[in-house]
Amino acid sequence: MVKKNAAKQQEPTFEARLARVEKIVERLESGEAGLDESLGLYAEGAELIKACRATLAEAEKRITKLSETAGGELKQEPFEPEESEAEQ
Repeated sequence: MVKKNAAKQQEPTFEARLARVEKIVERLESGEAGLDESLGLYAEGAELIKACRATLAEAEKRITKLSETAGGELKQEPFEPEESEAEQ
């Protein structure tokens, strides 16, 4: 169990992944990276984006929406993103 927690602690956070993607984009847009480096950065960025999307999907599952009933009571409903948000 200690190994599982240690592995989870070493896993980068969503914010760290996003920051790395931003650095990769900056490097690619600068035009200073050679072809091999660019391909490696692209592949790394694609994996990071995939991980970020998975994290966001998991977060959406955990969000509940509070709605007020006609009687003024609050009830919880599962969060369902609008179509335009889901497509992005």
